[in-house]
Amino acid sequence: MSPDLSLALQLADLADGISLGRFRARDLRVETKPDLTPVTEADRAVEEAIRATLARERPDDAVLGEELGEVAGGSRRWVVDPIDGTRNYARGVPVWATLIALQVEGEVQLGVVSAPALRRRWHAERGGGAWADDDRVRVSSVRRVDDAVLSFALEQGVPSLAAQSWHARAFGDFWAHMLVAEGAVDGAIDAIGVSVWDLAPVQVIVEEAGGTFTDFRGERRLDGGSAISSNGHLHGALLAAVS
Repeated sequence: MSPDLSLALQLADLADGISLGRFRARDLRVETKPDLTPVTEADRAVEEAIRATLARERPDDAVLGEELGEVAGGSRRWVVDPIDGTRNYARGVPVWATLIALQVEGEVQLGVVSAPALRRRWHAERGGGAWADDDRVRVSSVRRVDDAVLSFALEQGVPSLAAQSWHARAFGDFWAHMLVAEGAVDGAIDAIGVSVWDLAPVQVIVEEAGGTFTDFRGERRLDGGSAISSNGHLHGALLAAVS
């Protein structure tokens, strides 16, 4: 484990302690941002704590976070989503996570997705495989849509591919992609307000699990506003479904 991954896992520990401490609190403060999405006091507290630690441990690195914007730096940039799934968090639904990634020269080198209310954490580093807690994970080997479990999170309808699949669900947010990495889901389509901080750790975890990650145009990028993760075998069918 590299020093950077060790630090990322420490940041996840720090975040979990803050977010779990306010989860389902009766006096949790929830506000609406200018883009009409919710933010809680826990979102801001987690990001502030992560930034403070990075300022001490990696003072020359840039930081991009959902709530507090970007602090410029060199060729290394930490990307943080303090709570992915804020709507779930605010309503007491346990499907939410802190997402942390490190980019070097624009390429994501490591990622951590920590979902403490689910008692689950995923991480990966380039060349080191993908892990769920202490278990190494791999994508599935399913090759046919009619044998596949697929997840859809779309603003406009669900493609006909859903009816062709063996089982179609809407897990949403980080979870659908982590289930792809684990091999429990064979493909996930996501286009509901996704940004760089939603996708950076997802990309490296899915790829290190042996999967494929692109936007709807089939490009391997984080800023396309959409995401498809798959076991690779079904990626063409998923791309065709959203083309």
